[in-house]
Amino acid sequence: MVLGLGVDRSSPVPLYFQLAQQLEAAIERGALTPGSLLGNEIELAGRLGLSRPTVRQAIQSLVDKGLLVRRRGVGTQVVHSQVKRPLELSSLYDDLEAAGQRPETRVLRNTLGPASAEVAAALGVAEGQEVHHVERLRLAHGEPMAFLTNHIPAGLLDLDTARLEATGLYRLMRAAGLTLHSARQSVGARATAADEAERLAEPEGAPLLTMRRTTFDDTGRAVEFGAHVYRASRYSFEFQLLVRP
Repeated sequence: MVLGLGVDRSSPVPLYFQLAQQLEAAIERGALTPGSLLGNEIELAGRLGLSRPTVRQAIQSLVDKGLLVRRRGVGTQVVHSQVKRPLELSSLYDDLEAAGQRPETRVLRNTLGPASAEVAAALGVAEGQEVHHVERLRLAHGEPMAFLTNHIPAGLLDLDTARLEATGLYRLMRAAGLTLHSARQSVGARATAADEAERLAEPEGAPLLTMRRTTFDDTGRAVEFGAHVYRASRYSFEFQLLVRP
């Protein structure tokens, strides 16, 4: 691996930070591709004339950012870049596909059941009315990205499990003739619970991004209520903010 790494010892910037910045830049420009091994810490330290703790600190800072991962028996490996999703009415499946992330879906639950008070209020139906309850694990390049929980009014469209695993929910809605028009959405954060940690390959207590969304069609009817959690190490939302005139 020849990356042209080097540090400036006369600079006030800490040596570990200089190295971390150069490695991050190499990942961003594609010189270090996803899946590639960073190399031995001792070898890297010797080549740059740095101490091993300095190199380890630089690598750990990129592990904390989600750019590198330490795999037992493999070494330090570059992971796929964080997915940055614009806040617009689009599906995670479409956004991942557009970013070249090879989305994959595992349907964990696909049932009909009575709507809770929260779901009923979001969808504008009577409490206890039958609705679809769908739970999916969304992956990119085989790596868990998000756990998606959706509630859809019964009879709106065919929610066959095989179709849900083959494509995104919004694509199925559009194929059924629904015109998605707007959504009401809130974004938050919380710590990972034990069951989520195992499902999303994150340590318990790691930060998660949360999103709750009610989607409406062009008649103003609520067609979907979603409560999703995303790995903060692999995912972020992007906002465009405008000044009011």
